Amino acid sequence: MFTRIQTNPKILCGKPVIKGTRIPVYLIVELFASGYTIEKVIEAYPALTKEDIGEALNYAASLAKYEELELAEA
Repeated sequence: MFTRIQTNPKILCGKPVIKGTRIPVYLIVELFASGYTIEKVIEAYPALTKEDIGEALNYAASLAKYEELELAEA
């Protein structure tokens, strides 16, 4: 399903990365959370493509979709 994402215990301790890079999925998500656009992410990390970024965001969304968190009440 995710052809551009790989996990390997020898690369970033097994964190999901874009295949062929050491760019972790969480970094891409954090960049978007900080206000980066696709163009700005590619400018900062030219090894990435729009397809890589899209798959990273879809991967993160699929993890969050089924994650259960217990949130602290205010």
